[in-house]
Amino acid sequence: MKPIWTFLKKYKLECFLAPLFKLLEACFDLLVPIVVKSIMDVGIKNRDTSYIVYGCLILVALGIIGLTCAIVAQYFAARAAVGTSTGLRRALFAHLQTLSYTESDKLGRSSMITRMTSDINQVQSGVNLTLRLFLRSPIIVFGSLIMACVITPVSGPTFAIIIGILAIIVFTIILTGIPLYKRVQSRLDRVTGKTRETLTGARVIRAFNKQDDEIVEFSEANNAHTDIQNFTGKISALMNPLTYVTVNIGIIMIVYFSSAEINVGGMSQGDLFALYNYMSQILVELVKLANTIFTITKALACGNRIQAVLDIPSGMPISNETAGEVDSALAVEFKNVSMTYHGAGAPSLENLDLSVKSGSTVGIIGGTGSGKTTLVNMIPRFYDATEGEVRVFGRNVCEYELDTLREQVAIVPQKAVLFKGTIRSNLLWGKGDATDEELWAALAVAQADGFVKEKEGGLDAPVEQFGRNFSGGQRQRLTIARAIVRRAPIIILDDSASALDFATEARLRHALKSLDYDPTVFIISQRTSSIAHADSIVVLDSGEAVGIGTHEGLLESCPVYREIYDSQFKGGEAR
Repeated sequence: MKPIWTFLKKYKLECFLAPLFKLLEACFDLLVPIVVKSIMDVGIKNRDTSYIVYGCLILVALGIIGLTCAIVAQYFAARAAVGTSTGLRRALFAHLQTLSYTESDKLGRSSMITRMTSDINQVQSGVNLTLRLFLRSPIIVFGSLIMACVITPVSGPTFAIIIGILAIIVFTIILTGIPLYKRVQSRLDRVTGKTRETLTGARVIRAFNKQDDEIVEFSEANNAHTDIQNFTGKISALMNPLTYVTVNIGIIMIVYFSSAEINVGGMSQGDLFALYNYMSQILVELVKLANTIFTITKALACGNRIQAVLDIPSGMPISNETAGEVDSALAVEFKNVSMTYHGAGAPSLENLDLSVKSGSTVGIIGGTGSGKTTLVNMIPRFYDATEGEVRVFGRNVCEYELDTLREQVAIVPQKAVLFKGTIRSNLLWGKGDATDEELWAALAVAQADGFVKEKEGGLDAPVEQFGRNFSGGQRQRLTIARAIVRRAPIIILDDSASALDFATEARLRHALKSLDYDPTVFIISQRTSSIAHADSIVVLDSGEAVGIGTHEGLLESCPVYREIYDSQFKGGEAR
């Protein structure tokens, strides 16, 4: 709950004014039964029309003042609630950006989405209702008790007993509901995750005609969420009937005991009517308070879930105690590096020693799951090595500020990801102040200038979400251009030419060689032809480097590389 208070403190004035005006509204509401009592005991009893009209005008004035106070309170409460949720959402999003891939993998994307949306919305509702009703309801309840005692002390014990019974009912149901709401949000995570997975893989699902299976799986997740939601709702639903029964019993008791007092002249009919109104106000306010507390309970549960994320420290600590000097001779070094993913039974990369000179080209090849992407992901420090150290330009990656480190690395991921906007806006991710000349030069190197020129608008041609208005090869070339425009000293191409034909890939390799500076290039590929020109090639098998050398040397000395080469070429020709 700490983050809620952190952002709510910025709205101290609103947090003071909203309850204040609600308190004023409650005070005016408590005066209404007294005015009605006066109208009955004086105006109606004496058939004094002018007194009745005067009393009615007072009621109208109290209503208008109360309505004004309610509107003002709502304004300040909404301002504080929306401002708090906005700040909380920004802080949560910013914190998520600092987490390493390891923490993100633990949390899960669906859980992060739920926390960013549903959980924060629940917190917003909780703050709003707390400021508006959390003080008003107790004031009405205890104010009604005091006013009843003022009217006739005989009714005091009845009111006290009824309030005590209602308090037991309300808080028993609330304490039962708190753990249930945590389970509700957890089940919602599963529904969100299944929905996201289904929408993302819609084409694959249809291609394999698995719509019915997905409907069944979604229904199971949704039904599980529905069941716990219904059970929680049934517990909450007990609130209204129990409170109504209790209050009506209280009203019966008041009428029963007051009738004798009225007969002997100890009470007036106006007194009885006022007591009835105060008991009704208690009923309404306790129902409101119960609903408010349930909302607050959900908000607290959601706030704790948000707090749990904010409490996760970044897995990328930065230490400058032993910061080494930058050395331009060696771009990247792996010193006895091993990497094991969270929850994995075995290392994905083990005992790797590798030194890469600046300006050289390194090819990385191996079977599926051999650790190729894991290797390059440790250079920009997406993951930290579990053993050994990774050094970039002579300095341990843990000694770099993350921004500084990642400015030196331009990466083209396995999956070509483009963002909604334009071609220009996507390329500027590589370098925010790049000129048109720089953008076109990067497109030319990536072999993408041809189809971009054909697009209406050129650099300003629209890009739909995920770049779905481009082919797979076009998306890959645009992501390569985005990396090249950065002019980073280290370029990582993670199987980024898989959708390109051999001729286009060959032109791309030639263009990379002809860049006007000498970046260190890492190329991950399943094709030996894509890395045959590299200065050195790393062959991975089950997380271990089984061969490091040139293309010709590995053909002679590395059986794994030879097997991959033979599987792709026959008689000196590509299959």
